Amino acid sequence: MLFWVKTAALFLIRSKRTSVVLTLMVISAVSCLIFLSSLAMGVNDAMIRNSVGLFSGHISGYNIPSNISNKDLSVKGVANVLKRVQLPGFIHVKNKMEMITLIGIDPAQELKSSAFWKKTIKGRFIQEGTNELFISESLSKRLGAVCGDIISFSQQARLEHGFLKKEFVVVGIYKTGISQLDTGISFCDIGTLENKQSVWDAAIFLQDGVDIDMILQEYRNKNLDHNNFKTWKQLMPDLEQLISLNYFSMTIVIIVVFIIVSLGITSAFSIFILKSIREYGIMKVMGMTSKETVFLLCWEVFLLNIVASALGIIVGVLVVLIFQTIGIDLSAYTSHNQYFIVSGVVYPRLTIYSVWLPPLSALLFSLPAAIWPAIMVSRKNAAQILRGA
Repeated sequence: MLFWVKTAALFLIRSKRTSVVLTLMVISAVSCLIFLSSLAMGVNDAMIRNSVGLFSGHISGYNIPSNISNKDLSVKGVANVLKRVQLPGFIHVKNKMEMITLIGIDPAQELKSSAFWKKTIKGRFIQEGTNELFISESLSKRLGAVCGDIISFSQQARLEHGFLKKEFVVVGIYKTGISQLDTGISFCDIGTLENKQSVWDAAIFLQDGVDIDMILQEYRNKNLDHNNFKTWKQLMPDLEQLISLNYFSMTIVIIVVFIIVSLGITSAFSIFILKSIREYGIMKVMGMTSKETVFLLCWEVFLLNIVASALGIIVGVLVVLIFQTIGIDLSAYTSHNQYFIVSGVVYPRLTIYSVWLPPLSALLFSLPAAIWPAIMVSRKNAAQILRGA
């Protein structure tokens, strides 16, 4: 085995130009595909981060009993639990009325984890301990309300018969571009509503890299009703499909690229063998069999790919680490995309998939590249090879 490995290495070293060209070809393919695979992972991460970070969190809790607190849901791996109380009713301003869902929130906690408040287009976000209201642009236009207006809220259409009648000052107007958030929803401080409700909703934000299923299992261990919790995958199946499509598309790209690279290696090795055909003829005279010829050529391809792939991994990883720090701003191409509603900056991420699939594909598709040159040599006997040389 060592003899054939050494012989294959000497053949590659002897043909420096050909070896360098083939090595650069594989290095370029491997490093570029590592970067593109990591970028695809970064795009997936950005879509998830934007989707869950805007409002809903990684896990959404519904109809949680009031005897369960935020701390009960703050298990290991949870970054923050946002408490929200929903109250359906009507708002009245300037002789106009609209049916809305008033959501009581903790402004300070929302500023830490959610991002919908960043979509403020007029005024500012609400503050804790105040009767302030944060409304959508569409609602503002329908009511003709602007920042500073006094709005009355009631759970019934008629103010004089309302179960709850309260006045709020509009301090901010927002527009997220997501219809579910921009239609029929307004926000106020939870302190004005929390004592009126027996159940509440939660937006649960997880730490980076935490498995959602592990968190759900923790809740089950606490005897919490699992039906009260929905993951982002359940709430946004279209996003999960899009991420799966990205994986599939990237795999196809890698396969196609290395099919092309393997054809290039086949052509280059054919030229390389034709140039060194006399040496193979002499080795045949010395007793090398056709099987040993194929074995030698496969070792040449294998050694070249191992060295080139290792260098390609180093180059690709270094490039990814650079862009992982500074990020890639795709805002100009994602400004109208709902999955990049918060930020268009993508941070490439290295994974086992992105680091090892390109070099393994290079090896898998390059080894057959030795077949045609090997057949070309093995089908000729030593006399034919030496006469032709």
